[in-house]
Amino acid sequence: MRAHRALTAILPLALLGACATTPATPAAKAAALAPDQSSYGLFLAGEGALHDGRSHDATDYFMRASEGGALDGGFLKDRAFTAAVLAGDITKAASWAPAVPEGHDATYQLGMLVRAVEMIAQGRGKDARAMLAPDSIGFPHRAAAALLAPWAAASVGDTQGSLVRPEVSGDKVVQYFGQLGQALLFERARRYDEAETDFKALAGTTELGDMFTLDYGGFLERRGRVKEALALYDAALAQDPDDSELAAARARVASGGKAPALPTVQQGAARALMAPAASMLAEKQGELALAYLRLAIRLDPQRYDAWLLVGDILGGLDDIEAARQAYNMVPPTSADYSNARGKLAWSYQVAGDKDTAMRLAAEAVAADPNDRDAAITQADLLRVNDRYAEAATVLDRLISQEGDKPDWRLLYMRGVALERSGRWPDAEKDLTRALAEHPDEPELLNYLGYSWIDRGERLDQALDMVRRASEADPHSGAMVDSLGWAYFRLGEYTKAVEKLERAVELEPADPEINNHLGDAYWRVGRRTEAKFQWERVLTLQPDDAIKQEVESKLKSGLGAPPPVPGRVVANSG
Repeated sequence: MRAHRALTAILPLALLGACATTPATPAAKAAALAPDQSSYGLFLAGEGALHDGRSHDATDYFMRASEGGALDGGFLKDRAFTAAVLAGDITKAASWAPAVPEGHDATYQLGMLVRAVEMIAQGRGKDARAMLAPDSIGFPHRAAAALLAPWAAASVGDTQGSLVRPEVSGDKVVQYFGQLGQALLFERARRYDEAETDFKALAGTTELGDMFTLDYGGFLERRGRVKEALALYDAALAQDPDDSELAAARARVASGGKAPALPTVQQGAARALMAPAASMLAEKQGELALAYLRLAIRLDPQRYDAWLLVGDILGGLDDIEAARQAYNMVPPTSADYSNARGKLAWSYQVAGDKDTAMRLAAEAVAADPNDRDAAITQADLLRVNDRYAEAATVLDRLISQEGDKPDWRLLYMRGVALERSGRWPDAEKDLTRALAEHPDEPELLNYLGYSWIDRGERLDQALDMVRRASEADPHSGAMVDSLGWAYFRLGEYTKAVEKLERAVELEPADPEINNHLGDAYWRVGRRTEAKFQWERVLTLQPDDAIKQEVESKLKSGLGAPPPVPGRVVANSG
């Protein structure tokens, strides 16, 4: 997954021509279910299915509509082609790709790219190379075509052609990942010095160098230079100690494990498509990213990071079953397995199937008890299901494994679980220890500061902490609420109202923030507004504790304000 990180240097590309990106409307969903078998009815059903993210169904509807002959068959075939690409049926999509640039030119350009990928997959490298000739495929797919072209040359044994670094003016995707492809192809041609020059240059870039550490390390391992590979991984882990892929690579070298294999031509071509896919995700062009990912998987079905991203995109399109199928494509032997199981578990959690979510999380931990990410996912799911004591137990084991200097984020997670379990002294120790390691972390400042405020402890220190957190993230309703609640607990009710009104603007559906604003209104004498806020809280699905508190206040109001340590506050009850 490293190829999808730190993409701030990559320039924007374009939207996928005819692909729908808007959410499904009720009318579209109804059309997808309609029994009308006319060409127009099938067309509407196809549009509805495509809007819903059900690309396989859309493909079928469009082709049946086209066969009816009552509508523009060319247009419907284009829609069927687009649906087939998004569904991952690249062989069928290639056969339906528009042969001439009619209608949407972007669809024609994508069609050429799809046909070239299918040719490479079928061993027709000569045809693919002709399809990918310079300037044959233009905007918005020029970058993807340029990155694929050297691998098409390699597939027909044209070593010199494969070693020509692709260029697209001003395109940093091609600049960096074209050089990566060249490095791999130099190595394939046994031109090791030139390969190392490229690998070193990539690993040394200030913008994206960390993304290529594993590539350079793999080259060093294959050359038998294990001490240099180990030093490279150690240096990278010093900068990012939580990178599981780097840790696995280091462990492999330290144990004398087998070096990662040089990618095959098809694997290299698939890797080339991952860069423009990641770029599209960074630009929030999910359907274009999905098209590139499907093409990558056609070339390398074991590209498991691509399957993960396919699942993420399909989940965002509300095609939950298809997303789950994508996550299930990742086997236990893959380094991405725990990540896939975690995403799968969360898909059930969000859907309300908590038992399945917890079972999947537990299975992932049982499959590899030493997998840190799997344990963190399990702890997080236990937390959101209010099983705080169990979450703390899982985190106990993780923290004990990390020795004297555990990850501050684990301490934070356990501190939250302990606080919610009613073990405040233990929680306070974890939270203050985490804050000592990361003294400017807004989430930590806010959580510990708010906890002290809510308990009436260290109020001046807590006020300073939540103020710093709010300044660091002024658009966080939770942090602005903490600041407002600090003023409330300090008896500064006018300031409290100002901040809490802002917090409600930022998080209008949060029952606790609305409850706080009601309390502040009551203290400044705005009691009608206070009752309105409390009544509103009851419509926001509050937990049982807040619900009981609000119902009591609606009957009796607030009593006299509690004394503030070291301050004299007028009775506003």
